[in-house]
Order: sequence, then structure tokens, then C-alpha cells
Amino acid sequence: MIPRTSLPRFEFRSILIFVGLIILLVVVGVYVLFQARFMIAGPQIVLVNEPLIHNNTRLVELSGTAYNITHLWLNERPIYTNEAGHFTEALVLENGYTVATLRAKDRYGRETRIERSFVYTPASFTKN
Repeated sequence: MIPRTSLPRFEFRSILIFVGLIILLVVVGVYVLFQARFMIAGPQIVLVNEPLIHNNTRLVELSGTAYNITHLWLNERPIYTNEAGHFTEALVLENGYTVATLRAKDRYGRETRIERSFVYTPASFTKN
């Protein structure tokens, strides 16, 4: 009889358990990263239907959606969103040049801002 060397024996069951644990750890890691995507992205503001830069009307409406925020301001005045994050806010333009600043903050203190410039020219001053 030929003597056997003392090599470690791996049972098929222990290999399956090891592979199963590795797959479970990978799935849990991917799920955690997927759920943390909002914390990683930070606050975001998306404007829709942006008004024209040159206006003949004094009142313009800024509307959009804010994501991952706890606070939202328009020219340092707090504004509010609905449950889906949508907001609509009126802005009264001064004669000439006006800058509108939307600023958002998340629960970790990170901020983002969007600035838009508008020029108000009353209809009586426009050239025909």
C-alpha cells in the first residue's frame, strides 16, 4: 500500500459555506453603498422652466426640485418644499440687474448654491 501524504482535506460543504459567506458580504456591501448614495451625493437643486434673463415683467417664478436637503433659502430667505422636494417661489425684480441665489444645506452641513441673474427693463423703456 502506498502511504498518503498529510494534505489538508477540504470538504465540499466547507467550500460552499465559505463561498456563500463571501457572496453574502458582497451583497451586503453593495446594498449599504446603494442606500448611502444620498448621503454621498450631498444636497442638490434642479431648476425647471427657468425664466428668461431679460424680463419686461417685475415678477418671475423660480421652480424646481431640491434633493437631500434640510434647509433651502432664496436670497437668504427660507423657502419650503413639499414632500417630494418640489418648490415654487416668486421673485420680485428690482429695476435693472437682480441676482437670485438659491442655497441648500443637508443634515451634515454641506451646502450647494445656484445663482441666476435677471435684468428687468420696464416695457416703457424698451425700443419698438
